[in-house]
Amino acid sequence: MRVYIGFDDTDILDSEFGTGKVARRYERLLPTGCRVWGVVRQQLLVDPRIPYTSHNSSACIVVEVADPPLVPSLLPLAIEHLERSSAPGSDPGLCFVCEGDQSLPALITFGRLCTERIMTQADARQAAGGNHLSGHGGTNDGIIGAAAAIGLTASGWNGRFIEFANLREFPDPVSVGELAGKGIRVVSLERDAICPAPGDLVRTKGWLRPRLWGHEVVLPVMPTGPGRWESMGDKRKKDKP
Repeated sequence: MRVYIGFDDTDILDSEFGTGKVARRYERLLPTGCRVWGVVRQQLLVDPRIPYTSHNSSACIVVEVADPPLVPSLLPLAIEHLERSSAPGSDPGLCFVCEGDQSLPALITFGRLCTERIMTQADARQAAGGNHLSGHGGTNDGIIGAAAAIGLTASGWNGRFIEFANLREFPDPVSVGELAGKGIRVVSLERDAICPAPGDLVRTKGWLRPRLWGHEVVLPVMPTGPGRWESMGDKRKKDKP
């Protein structure tokens, strides 16, 4: 089964690393029988009325658990990790929801609303229902982004992966076949929708970040020549994840 763990607002402007890296490092704490399927960065509304560190993004860790009795042990590990890793002066929040939980439709709706308008802590608590949602410092506003991260990820149609199949270890360029072998589907956004072949090469610009589309891991690309492609997007300066 899968468990969704949302983190938000763990850093301040002069922090050495942001919420994305905090979420990725949680994997080191997992017991045997659990593994991180992926960590997804979610973009929320950017509005001057919303206090955020750099880009108002949050992160959702998707953990695959082979033995369901292990699930309860993941929450205290996440709380300890969040509290230890968050910067003083930040407003960290954590949300913890299991796959199939009856609150997920409400969290999906809540997550989408967080990309459109200003939402409150009360809204987040209502969407989370009886699931764990906790603040761990400051204003506790991080619970809003933590809940939204789970909702958007559970929808299967939002966010980019900041961790999946050791994505930072892929060569550049990398073959379509090698990406497919790790579970990353390469999809052309070119007008005529040519299908990339297994032997084709994809230039990632040293920044491989697939998208979560249709509950799958998808790398959108554009053609640059015969058998050659380039991934969409590139690293943004001061982007914490």
